[in-house]
Amino acid sequence: MSERDVARVVAEAVIEAVLDTPGVAFLRPGLADLLRSSAVLRRGLPSTPPGSAGVQVRREKDTGSLSVEVYVVLHRGRRSLDVTREVRSATAKAVERVTGEPAVSGITVTVTGLV
Repeated sequence: MSERDVARVVAEAVIEAVLDTPGVAFLRPGLADLLRSSAVLRRGLPSTPPGSAGVQVRREKDTGSLSVEVYVVLHRGRRSLDVTREVRSATAKAVERVTGEPAVSGITVTVTGLV
């Protein structure tokens, strides 16, 4: 499996795990997703899976381990710290389940908004 395929599979697993975490409203859409959504609404074009811009996976060149960045929008009413800890744990478990690697070099969870 190529490195790009590994990143895609890991990202899909992380997306699923993060969206199943209580308190997470959705993943942050990227500019391409926003533009695509606008085109979909105007022209009825097929859309891509939502939230893909909210998870970025890459392999660190110096260590060779995976690094995952997650950008989420949370529901109000729950402590952001608790939800981000749960997102981090769910991300680590998803990466380990897919790759068999016990940990990633870095998991960054950034809250980009509350709804």
